[in-house]
Amino acid sequence: MKKYVFILFLSVISISVSAQKNKENPNKQGEEHKEHVVDYSKNVATVSDVIETFYHEISGEKEDERDWKLFKFLFHPDAKLITAGKNDERQFQVKFMGSGDYIKSSEKWMISNGFIEKEIHRKSEVFGKMAHVFSTFEAFNSKTDEAPIIRGIYSIQLLNDGERWWILNLYWSHETWLHPIPGKYLD
Repeated sequence: MKKYVFILFLSVISISVSAQKNKENPNKQGEEHKEHVVDYSKNVATVSDVIETFYHEISGEKEDERDWKLFKFLFHPDAKLITAGKNDERQFQVKFMGSGDYIKSSEKWMISNGFIEKEIHRKSEVFGKMAHVFSTFEAFNSKTDEAPIIRGIYSIQLLNDGERWWILNLYWSHETWLHPIPGKYLD
């Protein structure tokens, strides 16, 4: 019986010493298993923060890596990225993607060629927890390019869930000679 009491006593002391060490230095506990967590909350605090972060994260010179984790953080898990235009056979098509699908289809080309997108005009409407942004853009392969490779307009729907803004849908279309961007979206 004395043997069991002694083992119990040692166990209690061992637990107490371990708890005291963790209290003195709580950051040491499990440090080797901690994953570095980045706080992206400032990137989704306002509609403008979300739009500016979006443009920043898809843009980069040739060989520049993107922060795709932050890019995906902007989008609601059920969000859609939607492009409309003509395919290689000159037929009109609409393509629906999730943020991961967009990365898979675009990342290699963006990094191989460089892709810098700049917002040149914005029209925003906000009602309660919903927002709509018409954002006109120009895209270049490099910051040193003088003429854009494409121009177009994003139609972006956003939701505020009380904690942050989320992109719900991002639909875009490129300018063509048949459909130039109207002046009211360029001023």
